[in-house]
Amino acid sequence: MAVETTEQTQEELILGFLSESGDDYTSGEALSGKLGLSRTAVWKRVEALRTKGYRIEAIPARGYRLVEVPDRLTSLEVAPLLGTRDLGRTLHHHAVVGSTNEVAFRLAQDGAEHGEVVVAEQQTSGKGRRGRAWVSPPGLNLYFSAILRPELPPQRAPELTLVAAVALAENLREFGADAAIKWPNDVQISGRKVAGILTELSAEPERVHFVIVGVGVNLNCQVEHFPEELRETATSVSLARGEKVHRAQFAAGLWTRMEEWLDLYLETGFDAVRARWKELSSTLGQDVLVRTDRSELRGYAVDIDPSGALLVRTEAGQVERVLAGDVEQLRPRQPQRPL
Repeated sequence: MAVETTEQTQEELILGFLSESGDDYTSGEALSGKLGLSRTAVWKRVEALRTKGYRIEAIPARGYRLVEVPDRLTSLEVAPLLGTRDLGRTLHHHAVVGSTNEVAFRLAQDGAEHGEVVVAEQQTSGKGRRGRAWVSPPGLNLYFSAILRPELPPQRAPELTLVAAVALAENLREFGADAAIKWPNDVQISGRKVAGILTELSAEPERVHFVIVGVGVNLNCQVEHFPEELRETATSVSLARGEKVHRAQFAAGLWTRMEEWLDLYLETGFDAVRARWKELSSTLGQDVLVRTDRSELRGYAVDIDPSGALLVRTEAGQVERVLAGDVEQLRPRQPQRPL
């Protein structure tokens, strides 16, 4: 029995069915039966999709075939690819925003639900760590902020940054990039930054109201898109693997992985996330220089503790616990020394 749907949902379903068929044709009759629409209504929705940039081939007696999808990040492009329960199912797409984190924070304050995502084609005031700007050229990369409402005490909220980092590094590897995590919240390819995570929260002393997990990933930008001062230290997935990344596929895959890791984390605790983070880390096993607002610390990165803090053994042999700071990795990875 067909359910009542909006025109946008009908278009998303048509795209989903055509995507599943790949290079095969799907008959108008089959689409009509699946959607509970007349064949004329199906044709109208296909025509509407064509006006939005979708190339859909139609051959009498054979049906419809999806030939080309526009490179956008609206729900029309992403929803047919999603494997999530909540994350990204409600998508707030913007051509341009100042910062997706700022938009998501306001939405969360106004009652937006767990899993809603703000995504933008361009940011004019993208936010990085410690007040830095995140360079956000239009139509090339992935900039989004997810609204999460986990049942956690506020002191555990920073662990969500590591949850996101694990999902992001795994998804990058799925797309052919040998990604690694630099503590606390950068992801690198061959030692160059490809992505960053910025987590912000609203909480009372005893409980979290909501957490905003903002992520920026350099997918298709080229060297000329980076400011001069970043060209030696930043990269993109496209530069690393030599071909363009399908942004909607990347976003859908990342949100699916994030939800899977978030579910595991909320069900079983931080141990599994911590173990996988350590496997993906580029920081552990290296001599590091940690800069904070007040001091500098040199030593050897030996571990992260059960809350995600970095443990650094100093030259004096003491193990210092670092909660926040910028880490410079001073030499290539080597086997870890025992604590």
